[in-house]
Amino acid sequence: MSKPVIVVVGAGPGVSGSVARRFADEGYDVALLGQDQHVLDQLAADLGARGAAVGHACADVTDEQAARDAVRRFGEHTGRIDVLHFNPSAFREKDPLTLTVEELLEDVALGVGALLSVVQAARPFMSADGRISVTGSMAADDPWEGAASLGVQKAGVRNLVHSIDKTLSGDGIRAVSVTVRGALSREGAFTPDRVADAIWDAVARPDADWSSEVAFEG
Repeated sequence: MSKPVIVVVGAGPGVSGSVARRFADEGYDVALLGQDQHVLDQLAADLGARGAAVGHACADVTDEQAARDAVRRFGEHTGRIDVLHFNPSAFREKDPLTLTVEELLEDVALGVGALLSVVQAARPFMSADGRISVTGSMAADDPWEGAASLGVQKAGVRNLVHSIDKTLSGDGIRAVSVTVRGALSREGAFTPDRVADAIWDAVARPDADWSSEVAFEG
């Protein structure tokens, strides 16, 4: 395929949907991996109307084999993966005195562990100038104790992105966590579309300007 391809993991109606639309408007074809078939169908129709070829798969990304298989199928179909965007996280309203170890590990499996599965599956289809991006959060540095696992996820996934970038930079593939330093909203500085613009800007930077974390201040 001649057009570049983005795979959006954790595709839904919020930031991930805005990222998919932003890249489609930049000339990318799009592959969507999410859990809600109805949402995937709606998003695919929107992207198709923008001129993108769209593939989608409905799977739980904490099912490691299902996530790997879906990304592999995308890569085999398109022959390339130019950008892999990872969006999933779990919001569980429990503080450290009520959060169980099992619940914490379950949330980390989604918000951090699943990134390993999809990166490893995508790697054979990525070449020099490939990019991996992650939706980060200020919760990594300033967590709300009422949802204690979210801060752990966001700190963990940012740390993992640093390691992924160091591991793949020698092959010309770079990774970045875009830290959103504000609360998402329908209006104002932190709308999903504005976050998607920040993710596009982070991914589009040349290697000379690269850093594996970028802060979006709104």
